[in-house]
Amino acid sequence: MFERFRHLMPDPDTLRRHRALRWLGPRLQHPRLWHVNRRGIAMGIAVGTFFGLLIPVAQILFAALAALLLRANMAAAVGSTLITNPFTFAPVYYAAYHLGAWMLGEGVTQRGEAELASAAAETATGLALWMDRVGSVGAPLALGLLTLAVTLSVAIYFVIHWVWRLRVMRARQRRRARQRN
Repeated sequence: MFERFRHLMPDPDTLRRHRALRWLGPRLQHPRLWHVNRRGIAMGIAVGTFFGLLIPVAQILFAALAALLLRANMAAAVGSTLITNPFTFAPVYYAAYHLGAWMLGEGVTQRGEAELASAAAETATGLALWMDRVGSVGAPLALGLLTLAVTLSVAIYFVIHWVWRLRVMRARQRRRARQRN
């Protein structure tokens, strides 16, 4: 599984020579940005999930910059921003609005729910219209998105650590069992 992921990652030298990324210079060459290990992948996916849920615009850019600063796996951070895509955008924002309304102790209004649904459906028609509609549901949506982003990214970080560690321990046990036989 990890070999396939390693094969999909871009070559750091190609990125270093890319015209638009040359200004990053040696920062983009740090080995931890491209190495497939438990910490880098877990941090990269957590960062990408955080920005994928929290920011509806330029999430890949923010995730890449955060991965650069945190020395997380760049490909994992960029790829995991796709947690919100045209298929998942409406359900995520719907759930975030309901979570935020519940946390604020507000009742979910039919008007707010309808405006959120229409805003999610009209994302292709223009960002200004979308931001105006989303602004009407305001605080519950913002609080719900922030809560989802923080909670899911932290949970994903620890789940990936746990699953990776479990796989390594099982592989060791199998190797030891084969050596004994």
